[in-house]
Amino acid sequence: NIDGIDFIWIKTSPYFGNGVARVKNMLGYTYKVLRFTPKLDLKAPDIIIGSSVHLFAVYAAYRLSKKYNTPFIMEVRDLWPQTLIDMGVSRWHPFVLVLGWLECYLYRRADTIITVLPRAVEYIKRYTDPQKVVWISNGFSCTETTLHEKKLSDEKFNILYAGTHGLANDLEVLIDTALYLRHETHLHFTLMGEGPRKRLLQEKAEAYHLNNITFLPMVQKSEVMDYLKSADLLYVGLKDLPLYRYGMSMNKIFEYMAAKKPVLFVSNIDDNLIISCNAGKVVKNYKVEEVAKTIQTFSKMLPKQREVYAKNGYECVQQHFSIEVLTDKMESVLKQWVKV
Repeated sequence: NIDGIDFIWIKTSPYFGNGVARVKNMLGYTYKVLRFTPKLDLKAPDIIIGSSVHLFAVYAAYRLSKKYNTPFIMEVRDLWPQTLIDMGVSRWHPFVLVLGWLECYLYRRADTIITVLPRAVEYIKRYTDPQKVVWISNGFSCTETTLHEKKLSDEKFNILYAGTHGLANDLEVLIDTALYLRHETHLHFTLMGEGPRKRLLQEKAEAYHLNNITFLPMVQKSEVMDYLKSADLLYVGLKDLPLYRYGMSMNKIFEYMAAKKPVLFVSNIDDNLIISCNAGKVVKNYKVEEVAKTIQTFSKMLPKQREVYAKNGYECVQQHFSIEVLTDKMESVLKQWVKV
């Protein structure tokens, strides 16, 4: 029991990467949920929600909803198998075909579909009634924004990236920008976190002999906000991939804006919150020269000018994407299905 909520932990086989072991993990989880949950003598729930961390988990939720005769709500966090196809897997791969069938099956049987992606309805409406699709974004708790300890030097203009070092984050652009700006000694770049491409990024920085960039390991979540609030400019990038055509809902963006710092977003994605909230600047063409120019622009601003962007972002999160606001949206959806 955590904070008054009962959790049931399902032991599954470990996996690394995205191979057969991960599929085994998915199927093992689903099998155990369906086999053991009915034996726990649980009180019948009012609603069952299946979240698409993978579709087999959602299938388990659907099967349980039939057993307990309760409404079935499907939460879509990723579009399977479209994400795999957009990442280069053949649409005729047997596993992709199975996911495609399962996706259609679940969309049609869900009473309501909640998605974190703002334009996912354009995809989901191929399979089911778009009227039952509801968008509820990711968000952030704006109470977690106090600076406890300064983490970055006051002598530099600090550009910080915090998060996964993966393919989708396109951090090679940031390394190339550090190279382009290597003679501007007042600027310093910090990349904090781990990920499959971190070693490659470090090797690239070493090959360029860059002394204006620092790589930091992943830190405790309680420390992250101190790093964000110690920076002058927060950086995030998204590789130009087809899977983002249905929008995105990055926790990182909300966390950045909640830190009350301006954001530089390198992405050509539409419906960009940094633009709509006027929380910073966006570079859509991925050109290093343009990214560098934007960083220079921020560094030459007066602090009060940067604070305008920071305030806009914070207020946008607080008004539209705080956990309190999103909880109210979720509650209104669930109430439609609760039998009074």
